Amino acid sequence: MKTYLKTLGRMFSKHITRFISIIFIVLISVGFSSGVGSSTDKIQHSLNNYYAERKVPDFIVKSSEDGGFSDEDVENIVNLFAEEEIAPIVATGMSVDVDLSYPDGESRLTRIYFLDEFPQFSLNIPDEISSSDQETDLNQAFAERANKTINGVELGTEIELDFADILNQLSIQNTGEGLDYNTSSLISRFVKPVTVKVTKTLQSPMTIALDGEPSYVNGEDVELPETGSGLDGLVTVDNILYVSSDIIPSVMGTALLGKGDIYIAIGDRDIFSSFSGGYKDYVEEMSDKITALMTPEGGESTVRVLTLYDNFSLYSLNSYAEKVEALSWVLVVAFMFVTALVVFSNISRLMEEERGQIACLRTLGYSPFRIIFKYALFALIATGIGGVCSYFVGVGLSSLIYYIFNFSYAMPAMSAYFAMNFFYIVFSIIVVAIFLATLFSGIKMMLQQPAELLRPKPPKAGKKVIFERMPFLWNRLPFRYKSTVRNVLRYKSRFFMTVIAVAVSMALVMAGLSILDLCLFGSLKSPSIVAIAVVVIIFAGLLTATVIYTMTNINISERNRELATLMVLGYHDNEVSGYIHREIYIDTLIGIIFGYPLAALLIWLVFTMIGLGTLGGISWFMWLIAPFVVVAFALLVTLLLRRKIVKIDMNESLKAIE
Repeated sequence: MKTYLKTLGRMFSKHITRFISIIFIVLISVGFSSGVGSSTDKIQHSLNNYYAERKVPDFIVKSSEDGGFSDEDVENIVNLFAEEEIAPIVATGMSVDVDLSYPDGESRLTRIYFLDEFPQFSLNIPDEISSSDQETDLNQAFAERANKTINGVELGTEIELDFADILNQLSIQNTGEGLDYNTSSLISRFVKPVTVKVTKTLQSPMTIALDGEPSYVNGEDVELPETGSGLDGLVTVDNILYVSSDIIPSVMGTALLGKGDIYIAIGDRDIFSSFSGGYKDYVEEMSDKITALMTPEGGESTVRVLTLYDNFSLYSLNSYAEKVEALSWVLVVAFMFVTALVVFSNISRLMEEERGQIACLRTLGYSPFRIIFKYALFALIATGIGGVCSYFVGVGLSSLIYYIFNFSYAMPAMSAYFAMNFFYIVFSIIVVAIFLATLFSGIKMMLQQPAELLRPKPPKAGKKVIFERMPFLWNRLPFRYKSTVRNVLRYKSRFFMTVIAVAVSMALVMAGLSILDLCLFGSLKSPSIVAIAVVVIIFAGLLTATVIYTMTNINISERNRELATLMVLGYHDNEVSGYIHREIYIDTLIGIIFGYPLAALLIWLVFTMIGLGTLGGISWFMWLIAPFVVVAFALLVTLLLRRKIVKIDMNESLKAIE
């Protein structure tokens, strides 16, 4: 056991670079996968908390009839929910979208909410952004805070509400025609304008999209972009005001305006998670029941039932989160494949280098299981350290992505929730893959006799490579390039592993660039997704650098004697380094070539999963940027490894193997 532990300890110290490379590639792969994958759960968990705490209405029932809803209608709806054994929270009021004149002389499309419980909010409880300390004798009004499309209203601004004009615009919305001249004149005679003063700035839970809120503008349903891919062509309001329904002149009464809106929230906020499958089924069922209840027998329905699925802000945020999750599932597979490939190459080469050690242990009577376990322990400890570190990378990355969404939304308070499912799935698969790779390499080694293992592995028999059969090309190559070409094509397993790993890394970089292109030049107008695309490119670039570094490091370790021989023969440092560097560049170039069709497949999968974009729609220059990213990381690796090449100990490397 003492000898066994000594060899185990020496293995860790001797192969520390290989040990660190396994840690780093696991950290990148699992950290990216768990961070991006769990960000969807973090967004949805935070959104659901916000939905529950702020009592966001599940249903908004709007009437198109003059006079709106009666108290009896409200009571009937309450009783309908009571029959379902889910007590509702109900508020009433009305909303109109009108062109309103402001003190600066401009007219802006403004949504005005006339609320019966104003200035309190029993439903749709907003965040208070700012308020005025000055007392006023005028009627209060609260304004939605400014964002990219909402102009906002300064505190203290006095606004005149002309109810004759508002009623005329409301008539146009409901019937398509304005009030006739006699009615309009009569209302103008008895209904005087009311002045309100803005005393608070609010952020409503239902208008958190900074790009605007097109939902049911001007009383019409608006077809919402499923992924929030921009508001081009959609009408959005310029301002939103909240006032008390008490300011409506009594002479107009409910006969003209009435309770035009009923806001309903499920009383028990823990029954459903917002936008869950059960929630969707429930709101569809209740929407049909409300419509049937409010439709006179034999008549046409005069109500519209709006749900969270008709609200641009909440629905698009949830939809974006789902797109991020779909994106992560596609990229996770590619990251795991590269990780497993590189770790397998690492462990198999490690066992090849320690053939003599393995032979000695077998001669001393150690069982094949204990010998294989030593190398499995090496790989699993490195993987475990990488996994622990990747957990914190994942937590940080999911929080970063959540923060990034603030570019497009006034995000709710971030939940501390971190979904472990992605972390467990990816980490478990990688652990199993590494264990199987070690077991496969170990069994292959155990099938050989100790005497065979004690002898150095014979070099591969020299063969003519394909280019040697082309004299017109081969004879024109300088000797150093002939040697490079032979080395590249001679060690096929190393060549294919490097090429495949680079090709997949190239595909990941291109996938990130295609998403970036979709945001910048395509239909997906979202700063949040732009930032996520940049994160994908950065992690794909880091993976590329780690892959090339690991495979090149193995290459150098295997060829110490060859490189030392070149040094003894008088080759300069640059010439010796060039032998390795040229091979890196050739393998990288071939990997890039094969990476193009792989990238096309990966991008197609990504676009299919998120439901947007086409291969043909990607800008041509994006296909040229990806290779430069991969080559840039390859150049970085050659700079990092040059010192290792030129510092090879010639005496140690050229000693005869005892």
